[in-house]
Amino acid sequence: MHFSLSAKEIFSQLAIALLISGIFGYFLGITFLMLCLCALAYLFWNYYQLLRLIKWLWRSKTIFPPQASGVWGRIYDGLYRQKKQHRKKLKQLNSKVRQFRDGAEALPDAALVLSNDLTILWGNKKAQQILGVRWPSDMGQRIDNLLRFPEFTQYLEANQFEHPCHIPSPHNNELRIELRLMAYGTDQILLLARDVSKIFRLEEMRRDFVANVSHELKTPLTVVRGYVEMVQSTENVLDPQWSKAFSTIESQVTRMDRLVQQLLVLSRVEIQADEEDKQSVNIPKLLNGLLEDAHWLNQDKQHQITADIDESLNLNGIESELKSAFSNLIANAIAYTPANGKIEISWKQVDAKAKFSVKDNGAGIGPEDLHRLTERFFRVDKSRSRDTGGSGLGLAIVKHVLNHHNAKLSINSQLGEGSEFVIFFELKPQQLCN
Repeated sequence: MHFSLSAKEIFSQLAIALLISGIFGYFLGITFLMLCLCALAYLFWNYYQLLRLIKWLWRSKTIFPPQASGVWGRIYDGLYRQKKQHRKKLKQLNSKVRQFRDGAEALPDAALVLSNDLTILWGNKKAQQILGVRWPSDMGQRIDNLLRFPEFTQYLEANQFEHPCHIPSPHNNELRIELRLMAYGTDQILLLARDVSKIFRLEEMRRDFVANVSHELKTPLTVVRGYVEMVQSTENVLDPQWSKAFSTIESQVTRMDRLVQQLLVLSRVEIQADEEDKQSVNIPKLLNGLLEDAHWLNQDKQHQITADIDESLNLNGIESELKSAFSNLIANAIAYTPANGKIEISWKQVDAKAKFSVKDNGAGIGPEDLHRLTERFFRVDKSRSRDTGGSGLGLAIVKHVLNHHNAKLSINSQLGEGSEFVIFFELKPQQLCN
């Protein structure tokens, strides 16, 4: 029910009461006294209702207001309706909070709600089991005061939460925990943590297996290559069929040896790099050396290779890994561009980043394959890769190298129009060119 009360109505009621009391006092000969008594009664009545309202609002525990008629009855009814609506909304809000907490408790991961200054606001039970954070006893504590790991401190200082952070378990150094931070609400941060120890152990087993098998394959491949070369170098002329057989064996051994070498490189770059391993790398010198190798590889296809290299732009990183990443991109351009094609290699500064790009006018890559290019052993055209000797490991190596150097890979390609592979490196202030 809508109720409105105007000043005109209030003063009209007061004027009527004073008029009646004045007429009554006139007949009794006490007009002024009756007017004063009426005004005092009216004032007393309003103060009495005001005291009842204050007592109901501040002291009473019941939701029901005092009984009254007239204007004060309408006021009590309006406040009662607002109080009921407030309680209804509060009940709905509490229900949503309970649903959120029940959902958070059902998560298999630890969940913490943090403020913008990283103080703990709320946490589920898994947070105590996985991170050792107890709620509500640890409420108000900064999360970096409870998780004292250098990796986590650097992760927070970098303020780049696109990728997860991995730290040892606070309870067992042999276990590994994956942390993810994301904005939550307007001024809160949601931290999720899960135990990824099994995944880490499986990754280590896979990496060790690949590295060990690759290393063990090197010896028999070397022996086979040696015997093939020995037979081919004999003075006796081989029958055509045997000559072709040994040539095929040699080419396949070469291809297998190249695959083993790439597997060893991939196993090495998959291991997380330390900042201490990084140093200033003379990128122009490194690229000039790779260009000499590229011209040697390009003898058959005779590509037109051009380079635009900023001779003053260096980079802080791991030289062996950067060389592997750059050489893989250049070798791919040479291998997958038809004869007499064009290949453009560039190294320059763009704003606060260093940009390395390799552009060709080859067959290009379809949009359905772009997102899978960095997968191990993935090849867009398997038959063509067999012809060119591709293994599908080159871009997987590039991906891990870029992860170690906080760099981004961008691939622009269209079928029939060629491809461009671009790497952006973040430059430190002292590396920026004026």
